[in-house]
Amino acid sequence: MIQFFFENTDEIALNPDIKSWLKEVIISENKKPGILNFILCDDAYLLAINRQYLQHDYFTDIISFDYTKGKIISGDIFVSLQRISENASQFDSGFEEELKRVLVHGILHLCGYHDKTEAEINEMRSKENYYLKTFPL
Repeated sequence: MIQFFFENTDEIALNPDIKSWLKEVIISENKKPGILNFILCDDAYLLAINRQYLQHDYFTDIISFDYTKGKIISGDIFVSLQRISENASQFDSGFEEELKRVLVHGILHLCGYHDKTEAEINEMRSKENYYLKTFPL
């Protein structure tokens, strides 16, 4: 079950295909969807989580809490809509495209991908780009 929640931000309309696309990403990674909560929020909300749980004092676009058991992908994924908007401007992409990239990035983390080393970052970006192309038009 994939759910979206809004904290400290106005609710936005999400593409109706987003949940089924995210499920397909999980299945394509030979995993099964479990309980996935996406909490869409503002910078201040995500900064507070970053400070409290990760002891990081900086803005970020996403934080994932992984509750995966075996092949069943579950977790809470916090996403700053303010960062998404800024990233979309910075990278000259649309808001929805950047949102999809960050959502799939969170799913890929729960599927076991990392982005600490150069090689991991390249693999993550490659996977993001691949799955973005699979989004229904």
